[in-house]
Formats: sequence, structure tokens, C-alpha cells
Amino acid sequence: METMIMPQQSAVDTTDFLPLNGTDYVEFYVGNAKQAAHFYKTAFGFQSLAYAGPETGVKDKVSYVIRQNKLTFVLTTPLRMHNEIADHIYKHGDGVKFLSLKVEDATDAWEQTTKRGGKSFLEPTTLKDNDGEVVMSGIHTYGETVHLFIERKNYNGVFMPGFVEWKSAYNPASTGLQYVDHCVGNVGWNQMNPWVKFYEEVMGFRNILSFDDKDISTEYSALMSKVMSNGNGFVKFPINEPAEGKKKSQVEEYLDFYNGEGVQHVAIATKNIIETVMDLKSRGIEFLNIPGSYYDTVLDRVGTIDEDLKPLRELGILIDRDEEGYLLQIFTKPLEDRPTLFFEIIQRKGAKSFGKGNFKALFESLEREQDLRGNL
Repeated sequence: METMIMPQQSAVDTTDFLPLNGTDYVEFYVGNAKQAAHFYKTAFGFQSLAYAGPETGVKDKVSYVIRQNKLTFVLTTPLRMHNEIADHIYKHGDGVKFLSLKVEDATDAWEQTTKRGGKSFLEPTTLKDNDGEVVMSGIHTYGETVHLFIERKNYNGVFMPGFVEWKSAYNPASTGLQYVDHCVGNVGWNQMNPWVKFYEEVMGFRNILSFDDKDISTEYSALMSKVMSNGNGFVKFPINEPAEGKKKSQVEEYLDFYNGEGVQHVAIATKNIIETVMDLKSRGIEFLNIPGSYYDTVLDRVGTIDEDLKPLRELGILIDRDEEGYLLQIFTKPLEDRPTLFFEIIQRKGAKSFGKGNFKALFESLEREQDLRGNL
């Protein structure tokens, strides 16, 4: 089967029963939120934004909120054992729990999705303080991941009720990260199509790209992937599942170490990937190594680009082109000791695709890392 590109929806889609305005925030359950916040500030250039914990009346957990441009992360840690957060961290390690989506009406979003078969996580709930109110609701998706619907049109506070402003004298400069471009989920064997059906039927998404094991494979391993997009294209969730290969694929490795399905990586947009990656590397972020031979023929494949090839080669930045332009992308090594969560840094120069032309080089790089870990 060849790669399939599905027709785009029109910019104005009156049938979109779940209008989304993008990603509101990504919340991670982590073993030590204070240290994780310091890491993301130091290494990625986030700024302190808000805090909730015992000092604000929250007795069972602490949460630090950090922001860079339109990119907001929440880092949450339990204060005691034997609870859902502690159990999640014990099972999965640090990882993404909530992919929170901006909506105009969180009550309607919950009603629309649950009546179509979505499993409720949180019924519509209104949080209030002196700065207004936030309405939130949520449904379950693959693994233990949850989509929250966040309605904050009547709120003027720093983040949401229950949080106070977090001021810090330590605020490293931004690295140019802008917003969430897409989030990729890894699901188990033969589970990609059921979750594609979930996003189509429950959330009104469309399958805009499909890749099979002929597209995403090497000599040793393979996977299949389908890209789900909401009506306006602001929210995209590629879904990966393993495919048969001679050895273990990176999706299988993830499922083994994460102990189930979950968010594999968050792709973050930048306006200047060369400057961003140089800055991230100077702060200690490690990226996958791409063989120099990749760059010997890449321009024959993608054609003319605005950037000089030399810094792209030196940094290991990949290049791909589609009918609407080209993109530049690079992938970090796993951010945790478990080989699970990683980040993608992406700059789009018109392209709407996801780097099909880079899959072979990327997978070979991933396999070298797997082999070093003894997991190939």
C-alpha cells in the first residue's frame, strides 16, 4: 500500500461538532515536579507561570506551570503514595497524562463526545476565583491518556483557579519554541484502526495521512501510522502501531518500557530551527545522530531550500518536501531514563506533511540507539 493523502476539509466546516482552537496545555505526571520544572526552564527556555500545592490549599499534589510563547506545560507530582498519580508514575515513569484542548464550550464538547461513545473522565466542572471562571471536562483516549476540554473565555487569571502566580528570579532566555504542532500516540498491536475510528466518530477528526510498513521500515523493524486532524487543522494526533519486522521496533520498545499505550512524542514548532537547535544543544539537549551520507543527496530529493545545508548537516536536521512546501525537523533522544517520551522540533516552510522522506534515516538512527540499549 502506498502512502495515502486524504483531501483536506474546507477552512469553514459547518459539520464540525467539536471545534477546537488548538492545544491549551500538556500535563505530565512526573516523579519530582520542582526538579522537572527547573530542567525544562534551563534546557528548553520555559518561564515560570503558576503553582498549586499545599500553600494554595492543594494537599495531595503539587503542580508547576511553565510557558514559552503559546506552549504551556504542567508538571504534576503526588505528595503521598497509593493514589492515581503515584500509581501512574510507578507504572509508566514520567509521561504525558493530559492533552488539554482549547474550546469555546467545554460542556458542549463533553456532551458531543460522550454521546458518540467517548468514555467520560470529567463531567463539566466550573472552577472560580476572583479572576473569573474556567470550565473543564474530559474524556479518555488510548492507554491512560486523557483529553481535557478547557473553556477559559471568562477567565483573566494567570492560569486557572486553584493556581497562584509563580515568580522566580531564575528565568533563562527563550529558545524560540512556539506551540504544539502535533502529538504522537503509540498504541498496541492491531489497535491503530480502532483508535482512528474513535477519533473519527467520537471527536469528528479526519484521517489526513496514512503510512504503512512499506513507508516506515528498515531492514529490521517497521510501524504503521495514521494522522488524525480536527476540522480546522489546529490539532493533529498521529497514531502509531507496531508492524512485523526482523527485530523489535521503537514502538514495541516504547510499549514495553511505558507498560502500555501513551504519548510517544510532542512536536513543537519553531520559527528558526537552526537557532533553536543550536541553543538547545548548548543547554545539554541531546538529539538523534543522522549519518552524513543523508545530506549528500537530500537536495536532489527536496530541491531548493532557503537554508544553507552546512548548519543543517552539522546539527543533524532533516528536510522533507510536499506539494505545499518543505519542512525541517529533528528529534531529541528520550528525555527520561526509560526509552519512552521524546520531543520533535519542527519548522514548517509551507509543508503540511510529517516527513515521510526522512523515515528511513530516522528509523536507522533510532535503531542504533535501541541497539546500544540492548533493545533492538
